[in-house]
Amino acid sequence: MPYSEVKKPSFETVALHAGQTIDATKSRGVPLHRTSAYLFDSAEHAQNLFALKELGNIYTRLGNPTQDVLEQRVAALEGGAAALALASGTNAIFYSIINICNHGDEVVSSSNLYGGTYTMFNDILPQFGVKVRFADPNDPAALKAAINEKTRVLYTETIGNPSLDVADIDMFASLSKEFEIPLVVDSTFTTPYLLRPIEHGAHIVIHSLTKWIGGHGTAIGGIVVDSGTFNWQNPKFSLYNEPDGGYHGLRFAQDLGDLNPLAFILRMRTVPLRNLGGSIAPDNCWMFLQGLETLAIRMERHSENALSVAKHLESHPDVSWVRYPGLEKDPAHKLATKLLPAGAGGMVVFGIKGGREAGQKFIENLNLFSHVANVGDAKSLAIHPASTTHSQLSDENLISAGISGDLIRLSIGLENIKDIKADIDQSLKSV
Repeated sequence: MPYSEVKKPSFETVALHAGQTIDATKSRGVPLHRTSAYLFDSAEHAQNLFALKELGNIYTRLGNPTQDVLEQRVAALEGGAAALALASGTNAIFYSIINICNHGDEVVSSSNLYGGTYTMFNDILPQFGVKVRFADPNDPAALKAAINEKTRVLYTETIGNPSLDVADIDMFASLSKEFEIPLVVDSTFTTPYLLRPIEHGAHIVIHSLTKWIGGHGTAIGGIVVDSGTFNWQNPKFSLYNEPDGGYHGLRFAQDLGDLNPLAFILRMRTVPLRNLGGSIAPDNCWMFLQGLETLAIRMERHSENALSVAKHLESHPDVSWVRYPGLEKDPAHKLATKLLPAGAGGMVVFGIKGGREAGQKFIENLNLFSHVANVGDAKSLAIHPASTTHSQLSDENLISAGISGDLIRLSIGLENIKDIKADIDQSLKSV
């Protein structure tokens, strides 16, 4: 019986099978298609593909059969209608914004963002005439006050990086509905195993595939999942309702017929991706598919180990404070209990006594943990954000993002929990 006949498959089953149709070779594994271009059946076939009258393979910058399996699988895991894989998570964020916002439009975003995203929003998007207003994600009134007639996107991360605040997705969705603007959610820290934002009202979900979905620190990639539920025919979204000069006057929200609900993801593939070229390599897609197959098992262990580490640090004499949404005393615990019943993820942050200098020494004295600018690896990782990943932020912006000089960010891996704790203890002792 083919997978398509399986009724209501569970997450683990979807992660192993969705998106793949066994081809003539009968290959059980997803084939890796290393090619740049594809043959057309005829001149008419080629013309129809370029005119969006038919969907199919043209050039790997636009899509690839291996990539297609990845996109279908992640979309299925998120409960979305379609997805687009891209060169990186950062690329996925940038394309999502410019696929909605025109010159003069605005974004309202959580203030506690990953440093690279904050810089994109604060320093780069304004160069294109797109202003971003930041607000405390825990303050609905502040978020609402930041929204105006120019706002075209409401943006947040499911778990802030590195503050580990949990976003109230239901509250964000309520604001999104009230003001008729799409809710875009970066769900990298939770993955679809822990949280499916679309079920809570999100319209667009973004992942850095590099992190837990890939899971092994071997490839760079990002993906955007379209819920297919937002009304892009609202005339204030000019990119979807005004004729597109690159497609002979096509109006993406009006002229795609049955595909109108997928206007967002189709426009992203045919406008930003086609013309700016942030394409993902087929090899990377293949590696991410391997990661997806074990995602459920890994997220359970990441969360289990992280909670154990957080509890251990909570009582450590050399630690000033600990943030982990799974801790009962954590400010985000109530939301985590509601939104993340399967686990609170693999990240732990804490403050080391002695401040910035002690934090840097702690990092240097770790043996098992790897000192790298990454998270979500099967191996445990550590970094001092104020001097590295968020070093471009001013002192004021660091405070706004919830980053203090003593903050240590730990990405808890899959090693034996005794070994993880022992490495933390010996490094704290040496400091």
